[in-house]
Amino acid sequence: MAQEAEAKHDFSIVAQPLSQALKTFGRQSGLQITLAAEATHGVEGRPVSGRLTARKALTRLLAGTGLSHDIADGTATVGMLDRANIDNGLVAVEGATVLEPIVVFGSGISGPGGIVLSSLKLEQKNPASIADVFQGEPGVSVGSSLPMSQKVYVHGIEETNLAVTIDGSRQNNKVFHHSATNLIDPGLLQAVRVDAGIAPADAGPGALGGAIAYETKDARDLLDGDGYGGFVTSSYTFNSDTAVTGLSSYTLKDGLEALGYITFGKGNGFHAGNGDDVLGTSTDLISGIAKLAYEFESGDRISISHDRLRDDAERPFRANAGFIQGRPPWEPRVRDYALERQNTVFTYTDSTPEGWWDPKVVLAYSRTSVETPIYLAPALDIPPYDGAGDTGSLNGKVQNTFSFDSGNIVAGIDFYSDKAELDDLFEPALERGRNVGIYAQARIEPLERTRLSFGARGDRHWFTGTTGEKRDHAGLSNNISGEYDLIEETLTAGAAYSRVWAGIPLAENFIMNPNWDYAGGPDPVRSDNVSAGLKARLDGFTIEGSIFRTVIDNARAPRYAILRGVEQHDVMSTGFEIGAGYGSDATSLEVKYANIAVEIDGKPADSDLGSYLAAPAGQIITITAIHTLIDRGVTIGADAEVALAYDDVAPGSRPYPRYHVLNTFLEYKPPSKPNLSLRAEIKNLSNETYSDRATYGQEFGTVTPLYEQGRTFILTAKASF
Repeated sequence: MAQEAEAKHDFSIVAQPLSQALKTFGRQSGLQITLAAEATHGVEGRPVSGRLTARKALTRLLAGTGLSHDIADGTATVGMLDRANIDNGLVAVEGATVLEPIVVFGSGISGPGGIVLSSLKLEQKNPASIADVFQGEPGVSVGSSLPMSQKVYVHGIEETNLAVTIDGSRQNNKVFHHSATNLIDPGLLQAVRVDAGIAPADAGPGALGGAIAYETKDARDLLDGDGYGGFVTSSYTFNSDTAVTGLSSYTLKDGLEALGYITFGKGNGFHAGNGDDVLGTSTDLISGIAKLAYEFESGDRISISHDRLRDDAERPFRANAGFIQGRPPWEPRVRDYALERQNTVFTYTDSTPEGWWDPKVVLAYSRTSVETPIYLAPALDIPPYDGAGDTGSLNGKVQNTFSFDSGNIVAGIDFYSDKAELDDLFEPALERGRNVGIYAQARIEPLERTRLSFGARGDRHWFTGTTGEKRDHAGLSNNISGEYDLIEETLTAGAAYSRVWAGIPLAENFIMNPNWDYAGGPDPVRSDNVSAGLKARLDGFTIEGSIFRTVIDNARAPRYAILRGVEQHDVMSTGFEIGAGYGSDATSLEVKYANIAVEIDGKPADSDLGSYLAAPAGQIITITAIHTLIDRGVTIGADAEVALAYDDVAPGSRPYPRYHVLNTFLEYKPPSKPNLSLRAEIKNLSNETYSDRATYGQEFGTVTPLYEQGRTFILTAKASF
C-alpha cells in the first residue's frame, strides 16, 4: 500500500465535477477507483498539478468534500459522508481525512475577501434572484428589489468595473442605468466565484475592482456516469401570487453529454412591509439553457452552450426607483420593459492533460438588449415610440496550463470586440471597443506552508466614439497574492496587490449622444487594489478578517450633454471585513461584518453619480445558522441582515436609515424518497419596510426607493429522477 500511495506521478487535473476528476486521477496515477455512486453527485473536485505522490494528489483533489479516502492493492477507495456534511463544515469520523475548504473552479488563491459559492451552497440558499445568491455576504450588495434592475456591488464597486463572465464568456451589459447589467436565472447556476479587488491575469481584461465568474450546470454535474435524469421544481410566492416552474432533462452516453433546462415565471406585483403595493413588480419571465458536449476517447472535449432569458413586464418608469417627484407630468408611473440577455459559448479542453499540455479554447458571444417606450413632451406632437439599447461582445481566448512540481503557469491570449448601440427614432448612436491581451499567471508553492500567485497581462485597446472618432491605447497590468501558514492547518496570513489597466469602457446605450465632443478623451481607466487578511481554524471554528483598498482613476461616467461624453471620475473604496463561524456534521453558524466607505472624487458616493461607478455601503452585519436532523431529513435555517444607519453622505443628502431583516426556512427530504424535497420559507419575517443599502435614490428627498417585499411566504417542491 505504501509503495502505491507514495509513488510520484505527473498530475494535471483541472477543477471539474468530481466524477470526471477521479477518472482523470485514475488514468494519471494508474490506480483503479472505487466509490459509492452517490458520493460525487453535485460535488466539485479541486485542481491538482505537479509531480506528486498519489496520496497527496488524491488529498488535494478531495479537499473540502468531506469524503474519506485510502489507497491499497492498486485501488483508490473514496468513501462517502452524508450530504448534509458537505458545506456545513468539516467532519471528523472514523477513517475519514479532514481536509481544507474546497475551491470550486480556477486554481490558486482566492485572496482576502474572496468568495466561492459551491453548488451545494447555492442549493442551500434556494435563490430566486441574484440578491439571494449573495445573501449572507456583507461585502457584496445587490441593489433593487426587482431582478431585472438588480446590480451587484463588490466592496461598493459596481459590477461593470469588474471582469464578469458567464461560463467563461465576457459580459458587456451596460445598457440602461435603470436596468440590471447581468440578469441571471439562479436556477442555472452551478457555482459562483468572486475575486474582490484583486483578480488574476487570466480572469480577463477589465478587472478594475476584481472579477465575478458564474458557472452554469452541465449534465456531468448532475450524473455520475452514463444514463439520463431530470427534475422538475416549482415554487409559489404568496405575497405576489407568483408561480415559477423549472424543468430539466440531461443525459450522458459514451462521451456524449446533453442538457436542457427551462424556467417559466408568472405573477402579480408585491407589497412592501408598510402594506403598499409596489408598482411595476409583477413577474413575466422565461429563461433556459441548452448544452451539448462530446468527449473523445483521446480525452479531447468540446462543448457548446446557449442560455437565454427574457423579462417582459410593466416596470416603474425608471425601473430601479419607485417614484421620482417633480418629473414631467406626461411620464406615466409605469411603462413596458423588455430585457433580454443571451450567451453562447464554445469550449475546447483536454480532460486528460499531461505535463505541459493542458489547453483551453473559448469562443463566445454575449448580448443584452432593453426595449422600452420613449415619451416626449406633448408640445412636440410625437406619440410614444420604442427605443432600444443593445450591447454585444464577441470574445474568446486560447490558453495553456504548464504544470510542474511546485505548481503551474497559465499563459494565453484573449480578445473581445464590443459594441454599444442605441436604436432611437431621432438620435441613434454607436460606440465600439476592441481589445487584444496577452497574459500569464503563475500559481506555485515555493516553500512548505507557502502559496503564491502572481501574473501580468498586456492589452492593446481600440475605441471608436459615436462620431467615428478613434482612439487606441496600450497598457500593462500586474497582480500578486500570497498565503503563509503561520501555524500549520490553524492560522494563515494572506496579502494581495494588483494594478490594472482597462482601456476605455463603452458608454451606456440610452444616454449616448451622436454629437459628443470627445476633445482628445476619454483617458484609459486604471486601478490599484490592495488587501490583507488573517484566517484561523480550529476544531470546526473559523475566525477571519481582512482589510482592503480599491482606487479607480479616470472611471468613465458620461452624460448625454455634448461636452460630457468624456466625463470621468476617481473612485475609492476602503474598509474591512471580519467573520466567525462554526461547522460540524449537522450544524453551521456564520457571523460576518463589513464596514465599507466609498468616495467619488474625494466626496461620499451617491447613487446617482455612481450609477456605473459605486454605491454607498456603510456597515452591514449578516448572520446565518443552519441545522440538519440527518436521520430525519429535516433542515432548519435562518439568516439575518442588519444595516446600520449611515450618515457619510454628500452635503444636502439624507442619511441612510438603519434596517434589519430576518429570513427563515424549513426543508424536508424524506429519507425513503431522497429524490424529493419540500421547502417552506418566510422572507422578511418582521415585515420591515426597507430597501437594500445599494438601491438607488434613498439619499434624495425626491425619490421613493424600490422597497423590498414585506413578509413573504414561499413554498418550493422539487422532484428528480
